[in-house]
Amino acid sequence: MQSGVNARLKVWRQTLESKGFKLSRTKTEYLEYKFSDRTHEANIEVKLDAQVIPKRESFKYLGSIIQGYEKIDEDIAHRIGTGWMKCRLTFGVLYDKNVPPKLKGKFYKVVVRPAMLYGAECWQVKNSHVQNIKVAEMRILRWMCGCTRRDKIKNEAIRDRVGVASVEDKMWESRLRWFRHVKRINIDAPLRRCERLAMESLRRC
Repeated sequence: MQSGVNARLKVWRQTLESKGFKLSRTKTEYLEYKFSDRTHEANIEVKLDAQVIPKRESFKYLGSIIQGYEKIDEDIAHRIGTGWMKCRLTFGVLYDKNVPPKLKGKFYKVVVRPAMLYGAECWQVKNSHVQNIKVAEMRILRWMCGCTRRDKIKNEAIRDRVGVASVEDKMWESRLRWFRHVKRINIDAPLRRCERLAMESLRRC
């Protein structure tokens, strides 16, 4: 495995240099994506010439947090944090008592919710992830309405006040929309060929 990774990294560097690009030896890092819980080779030293490439447990790519072992916990937390950041940036609108709740809801659906659900089409969500996002959304909606849980107002009443559907429903809606786009792609496209891959069983009998 070590020799294979280093050989591919060398080919990658040579290919970039042949096109006039340069691969930074000090900024390059790598992440090992483990597709199973089986034991992997330990203490692998990935090098670029004599420079040792540091290993990362996660990294940000196009706004999403990529982790090993198919985890998305950091990405979910990052998306929730991004949603709150959008709320703070639009404080003058979402927390203004003179702005009608329905208008706040429309603003939320355009600015805050898309930031929270960015990349949701490809998430392998667990119930805990969905629950975290639902809790975060309700806190934001209650904050927009100027109330807390102590006011004992039901979630449905809050949603009806601002005219916002459940974030869980919107999440599955986006996933189904993406699935529809995938099915429209030509059957010979690389993405569609992945559907026909025969995976070797990882279970030991």
